[in-house]
Amino acid sequence: MLAQQLEFAPEQDSEIFAAVPSAAAVFLLRAADAGSEPYVSKTANLRCRLVRLLGRTDERTRRLNLRERVSSIEYTLTGSDFESGFLLYKVQRATFPETYSARLRLRPAPLVKLHLQNEYPRASITTRLGRLSGGSYYYGPFASRAAAEKFVNDSLDFFNMRRCVDDLHPDPAFPGCIYSEMKMCLAPCFKGCTDEQYASEVARVQSYFETRGQSLARELATERDQASASLEFENAAAAHAHLEKLTPVLSQLPEVVHRLDRLAGLIIQRSPAQNAVALFPVQAGAITGPLTFAVQPTAEQAAKSQSMESRVQEALAPFAPHCDLSTVERMEHLAILKRWYYRSGRAGEIFFADEKGVLPMRRVVRGIGRVFHGERPDAGPPAAGVVYEVLQRENHHEEKK
Repeated sequence: MLAQQLEFAPEQDSEIFAAVPSAAAVFLLRAADAGSEPYVSKTANLRCRLVRLLGRTDERTRRLNLRERVSSIEYTLTGSDFESGFLLYKVQRATFPETYSARLRLRPAPLVKLHLQNEYPRASITTRLGRLSGGSYYYGPFASRAAAEKFVNDSLDFFNMRRCVDDLHPDPAFPGCIYSEMKMCLAPCFKGCTDEQYASEVARVQSYFETRGQSLARELATERDQASASLEFENAAAAHAHLEKLTPVLSQLPEVVHRLDRLAGLIIQRSPAQNAVALFPVQAGAITGPLTFAVQPTAEQAAKSQSMESRVQEALAPFAPHCDLSTVERMEHLAILKRWYYRSGRAGEIFFADEKGVLPMRRVVRGIGRVFHGERPDAGPPAAGVVYEVLQRENHHEEKK
């Protein structure tokens, strides 16, 4: 799994240290005793780390020293902290199958689960992922459980889907709850609606989650425009108020949050290779790579006058989706993605595919250039999506007046 291997002998330590680059890497130290546990870690400077672990030391020091135990060194150079973390995960998983999770301290990503297999579907927050082909849909990853709960609660204020967690057995004698009294739930618990009406409302909620709120924004904008055209100004004002109320709700939604079976994108990172970047395709929350992509075209590509976009597409073509990942592995990949994406000092860039699975290639190409030259990511529009566009259009009309 690791690309380079060196035999270590204490009497030849100077030559061995000189042969190791002073660069970021993931490494593994093996002992001559087959029963001993290997040492696995990542570092920003491999040579300095090996000198500290395997170099000569004072007998009185308490610092860890493995000089007399290690017989071989394995390592792979990495270009970014994300690549180091992802490779360390794969090496730890292969080396310590029973304890790697505790060693890495991976925290499961919070998800919104839409329980469509339930007779009366509902939404909940979970960190447990089921089969993506099952009767439920998952949306995420969110930064924290609190962030997921706030988004769901604020979003459901626009709908009349139930929020209770029990399996319902409708009884007309049941008094209902506060949400039914406030007309914020269709109250299937006491047959306050037909099954068809409740299914229609659930479909609206599902569309809302899958379009990242755009379906509701368009619905409210259409309702407002139609009411205004019919001179129903009170209804138009109410729809506009709902549209403005929706804006801060959707601004909570990070770009990474998608329905998991449709969470596709491309992570771009620095590469340890010269004149290249590292690409990590993401499909249904599973990460593959790294793929070393040469920024400058080869002589053959230059002769064909091949564009950067077509070169990226050609490079990504061999990467098939991870259909063989277990549920646990997919949860771990999501935890790694979440840990990197929500980091305050995040390095590298990520671009997400649209509902058809197509990447924004022009933006990807510009992102490759920024990562290669070490420039800051380009800030996109706010996360409010369609609501942002609607309000921008209104502001433009006001300025023209």
